Amino acid sequence: MRSAAVAIVGAGTTGLACGIELKRRGIDAVLFDKGCVVNSLYQYPTNMVFFTTPELLEIGDIPMTAIGEKPVRTEALKYYRRVAAHYDLDIRQYTRVLRVTGEDGAFTVDTEDRAGTRTEFGARKVIFSTGYYDKPNLLGIPGENLPKVIHYYKEPHPYFNHDVAVIGGKNSAAIAALELWWTGARVTLIHRRATMSDSVKYWIRPNIDNRLKNGEITGYLESSVREIKQDSIVIDTPKGTVEAKNDFVFAMTGYKPDTEFLAAHGITFDAETQRPYTNPETLESARPGFYLAGVLVAGMHTNEIFIENGRFHGRTIAEAIAKKLF
Repeated sequence: MRSAAVAIVGAGTTGLACGIELKRRGIDAVLFDKGCVVNSLYQYPTNMVFFTTPELLEIGDIPMTAIGEKPVRTEALKYYRRVAAHYDLDIRQYTRVLRVTGEDGAFTVDTEDRAGTRTEFGARKVIFSTGYYDKPNLLGIPGENLPKVIHYYKEPHPYFNHDVAVIGGKNSAAIAALELWWTGARVTLIHRRATMSDSVKYWIRPNIDNRLKNGEITGYLESSVREIKQDSIVIDTPKGTVEAKNDFVFAMTGYKPDTEFLAAHGITFDAETQRPYTNPETLESARPGFYLAGVLVAGMHTNEIFIENGRFHGRTIAEAIAKKLF
């Protein structure tokens, strides 16, 4: 059985930061991700611009450069590939962690790669840094499982000259609605509140508000989708039920951590906030030898931890593990 001192579940930005900080302390680690390196960033919209400056996305003391004031998705992907290569991290991409068994100091990590090959790895400590982007918040309505329902918006081109509904009122919904409209889709936006969320970026908010006001994007505010059909959607509005022609639905309703996977590994949570119980000084969970990093620590309050602050979890955890191993 292959082994490493630490197994890191998740090779996103925080997972990479953990691997780097461990390596700096002479601790070998293996990282697993069911997708590619920084898979969540890869899933972001193709033309996304970060709402931050390059230096706040840096890990491992490697400078990040950007053509503009704010980096774009492709620049971020290139940067994190370069960091992973620079530190020669042992990353097993497209390798899913099925379960972790054993106890502190002697864990067994059961994995499966994309070819279906099962492999076991030994580890003395385990870090979970799985993020929250893989589990969308479902609407719980009929038709949500139809192939035309999409939870991840990438780019607008395939939806030219189609009737497209966007469900949601936050930044991702606003961007999707605008880009789809600019590309020639007939866009309907449905949001349960009376206005778009205050979290919509300041340079996007006037644009989406004006498109809705002018009717260029059909808006149903204080409304919800009751059912999704093959060629239409049924919307409950303040003025009654409406059935609108529809080809594709973007359900931009947010995402959540995979608490079921964590709970199956003995991670316990606060019932109200869904925050996992961790030692704030070490980020070790209630199960000895299991550490949590990144947005997982925030529970349902996923807007509290971003790359900008989650990247520092690597140093906190690495220092704690180093004290226990040496």
